[in-house]
This record gives sequence, structure tokens and C-alpha cells, in this order.
Amino acid sequence: QVQLVESGGGLVQAGGSLRLSCAASGRTFSSYAMGWFRQAPGKEREFVAGIRWSSGMTYYEDSVKGRFTISRDNAKNTVYLQIDTLKPEDTAVYYCAAAQLGRPVTIPGQYDYWGQGTQVTVSS
Repeated sequence: QVQLVESGGGLVQAGGSLRLSCAASGRTFSSYAMGWFRQAPGKEREFVAGIRWSSGMTYYEDSVKGRFTISRDNAKNTVYLQIDTLKPEDTAVYYCAAAQLGRPVTIPGQYDYWGQGTQVTVSS
């Protein structure tokens, strides 16, 4: 059974940093693409960052480039999202997802597995 478990969210002040973690289990993810999405109240879920597990190639939504960094630890089967210089508009539930396609994908419907999400709240 595939499980994606996010952690690391919380309440932080604007300008601070957080590192979100996504622990993956249940199968070998080496051929998968992993993604981070976020969903703010009343808004659609949006892609923020992705990584191809096999190559480590990363890709980002334009508005977060330079502040968000996605990475993976093969030994721990974990994907991370480092968020720096947090802004109030980063407030959202952040979700980790896995796509069997393997190639860079940014549409939620292209992902096969999802975690339960972790709340990030940024105060001004």
C-alpha cells in the first residue's frame, strides 16, 4: 500500500523558513516523478515544485523560483520542500504527490498518489 506522509508544517512569521518532508513507502519510487502542491482556502490546488526521482531533475512554478527548493533523499525515501523568505500568501495546505509517468508533470490529475497534507500558516 502506497503511503505519502507529509510533515514539517506550522505557524511561522513572514521572512522565516520551513522544510517540509514527504516520507514515501509501499513501493519503489525510482521511476516516479514527485511533486509538491498547495491549496489555499477557496482556491484550486496548484503545483509548486517537482522532481524526477531517478535523475533528481527539478522544476518549479515560476512564482516560487528562488524561494522554494525541492530535493530527495534516496536512502530515506523522502522528498523535501525547503521554503525560504515565507510570505503570508504562502499560507496553504501543502500536499506531496507521486506520478507514475516519471516525466515532469504539473497537473494534479496526472498524479496517482497523494499525502494528507500539512498546514503552513505565515503571519505578517
